[in-house]
Amino acid sequence: MSYEMIAALMFSTMLLMMLTGQRVFGAIGFVAVVAAILLWGPGGSDMGFSSIMKLMKWNALLTLPMFIFMGYVMSESRLAEDLYKMFYVWFGPLPGGLAIGTIMLMVMISAMNGLSVAGMAIGATIALPELLKRNYDKLMISGVIQGGSSLGILIPPSVVLVLFAQIARQPVSQLWLAGLMPGLLMATLFVIYIVVRCRLNPSLAPAMSAEERADITWAERIRLLRAALLPIIIFAAMMIPFIKGWTSLTEASVIGALTSVAVAVIKGRFTRDVFETATRNTLAITVMFMLIIMAALSFGAVFDGLGAGRAIENLFVQDLGLTPWQILILMQLSFLIMGMFLDDTAMLVIVAPIYVGLAKALGFDLIWYGVLYTITCQIAYLTPPFGYNLFLMRALAPPEFTLTLIYRSVFPFVLVMLLTLILVMIFPQIALWLPEKLL
Repeated sequence: MSYEMIAALMFSTMLLMMLTGQRVFGAIGFVAVVAAILLWGPGGSDMGFSSIMKLMKWNALLTLPMFIFMGYVMSESRLAEDLYKMFYVWFGPLPGGLAIGTIMLMVMISAMNGLSVAGMAIGATIALPELLKRNYDKLMISGVIQGGSSLGILIPPSVVLVLFAQIARQPVSQLWLAGLMPGLLMATLFVIYIVVRCRLNPSLAPAMSAEERADITWAERIRLLRAALLPIIIFAAMMIPFIKGWTSLTEASVIGALTSVAVAVIKGRFTRDVFETATRNTLAITVMFMLIIMAALSFGAVFDGLGAGRAIENLFVQDLGLTPWQILILMQLSFLIMGMFLDDTAMLVIVAPIYVGLAKALGFDLIWYGVLYTITCQIAYLTPPFGYNLFLMRALAPPEFTLTLIYRSVFPFVLVMLLTLILVMIFPQIALWLPEKLL
């Protein structure tokens, strides 16, 4: 059997196991280890052990539990509630103002935790009841919360970009800075869509009534404005020392986690229950990520040994005669298709042995390519039938938010994400300008 056929068999077997409901790390690791033993004999089993040792030597992986813990502390201590009150007071008088405030809340939450799931949980538990109470359209509510929560995987400190950095062997600092401007661009386009839509149909998102506005004093507005300082303080305490070179990435993540705990303590909300919930969830998610990365490294080692990456490169470039940009577009389209069935981590694990090396061979900047990958992950979170955020929304929202309604609500926000993806592809400096300027 040719090496190309073996690689195709490995890939199809892994996908089949995932479709049957197997754990992602189990499916990937099983295929990798069995293929290694069949190809190279008993010694091939050492690939799995070597992957574990390689994983344990990656110091940057220590940042994952820190960022995850930071996000859960902010979520469980209800610090996001103060932010949402501030946005309601300042933007409520505008048509769609509370929806705009929700997007801005998600941007700030993203700058504190780097996880989409944290933004979704906060949006569904804090923003959704308030939007419903003020007679916002359910399609608008669902789309705003899901679209806004996806910003967590693009705006630093993005956990997804940390994982990409591990597999693509690229600096996390450059990837974070590269993700910031596209993330803010996407949030701005979300806000523009909401403003235009609500001007055309104000009944979708009614403004705060005159009676409510009269009850809010300027002293109250200024007091609530201080809530916006919290994420800025946490983000600055973590990022400035790192960008300036005063601390390593790992040290910066510890500073971020400690700062979030300090803020929760000062607010009097760091209880035993908050600490226990944050710690348990951090442990569970960290272990899951480590198992997936370990399996991915084993799978990648076998793929590299077969020369599958070079074979696919030759297929696209020599046999089919495609240009680098045509190949890049096909790669992004395959991400979008896979995103209908797989989560972001599974996609990264499956295609990393192929696409990262292929993008590098074609002469593309891997920092820029990492941002493109992350934007497609955001789209994958919202695309039926198996978008991750779609099911989270269904689980957290009231019964009247049916799955059909949730599917319909994300369509305009997916179009905005696609527009952002196209803009970043056409104008790479949107992503690359900031890291070139600061690093």
